[in-house]
Amino acid sequence: MLTYGSLILISISIGILVGAVGVGGFFMPTALTLVAGVTIHQGTATSLFTFIFTGIVGTIYFHKKGSINWALVWPICLGAGLTGFAGAWIASKLSTTMLSGVLAVMIVTAGLYTLTVGDRASALVIRSARQQWLLLAGIGAVTGFLSGLTGIGGPALSVPLMMLCGYSILSAIGVGQVLQIVGALSGTIANLKFGTIDFGLAWFITAFEICGVLLGAYIIHRIDTRLIKKFVGVLCLVAGFAFILRTM
Repeated sequence: MLTYGSLILISISIGILVGAVGVGGFFMPTALTLVAGVTIHQGTATSLFTFIFTGIVGTIYFHKKGSINWALVWPICLGAGLTGFAGAWIASKLSTTMLSGVLAVMIVTAGLYTLTVGDRASALVIRSARQQWLLLAGIGAVTGFLSGLTGIGGPALSVPLMMLCGYSILSAIGVGQVLQIVGALSGTIANLKFGTIDFGLAWFITAFEICGVLLGAYIIHRIDTRLIKKFVGVLCLVAGFAFILRTM
């Protein structure tokens, strides 16, 4: 009962973070490893599968609010769709220690990005539609590969990268909801062949993640995001360093 209760609270909390700021999906592989006792490979594959459904719910909510710029979505999703499979395939070949190290580094990096980038626009100027399309496709490719590799949700990577390139936080989060579906689908296809998905565990946590996503999406459209982003950044650093110590 204690394990189920912990998973419910963790799933809702992660869903809130994903729906509110797009950063938080990387906590799930760690949580499944620590709480549910699965291996790191099972944790990454299972968590990635659940992000298909949280992405669908988040996309519907953000679209209804008019917070998704679909012109930004297509090149990012194309890039992610082409690389997610490769990331998941490589993950299946890595040792548990190496994969744990990659996951820890990604958590710390996302935390530093969240704390340091803030709401400042980048000095980068996109001078043509072609340059913008290529930049967005590149962001998608990097995000899709690392999402498949580590099992973290796409928004945890695409949101800070888009902010770094000068896009607004709400636009970045909206795009991230759609990207989450594409990256998770691509990586899951590979995991069905190379990985190990615990479907029973996945369906259980997905139900509560969705509740959290809806609550988080509701919150982000009504309050100042700066305080939440700082809080999430600190959580990323704490969780990342804790996971590094655990793998040593």
